[in-house]
Amino acid sequence: MAPDSSTGPEAGGPAQPGSHQSDAARRRRLRWRARRGLLENDLIFERFFDRFESTLDDDEVAGLHELLDLPDNELLDLILRRKEPGPDVSPQARRVLETLRSV
Repeated sequence: MAPDSSTGPEAGGPAQPGSHQSDAARRRRLRWRARRGLLENDLIFERFFDRFESTLDDDEVAGLHELLDLPDNELLDLILRRKEPGPDVSPQARRVLETLRSV
């Protein structure tokens, strides 16, 4: 999600072996896992992946997994700023949340 990064596929460099970007199956599984029971969440995640999937690094993927562990309604409340994340939410998940809020 950081377009100014100087390494990785977004900068034209190779993805690190075992990284999210180096494994097409891993990327497909993440998209599948992001499918939600609420249409609103599905629409947000579809736009998110359309814009940022090719630039996600492994820390951002970890943050995304953390957010995907939340129940659908709680996740939507966070995305729509109806509530703010608690202190137990990692910095990686907070960065991904801010990006989800922007799509």
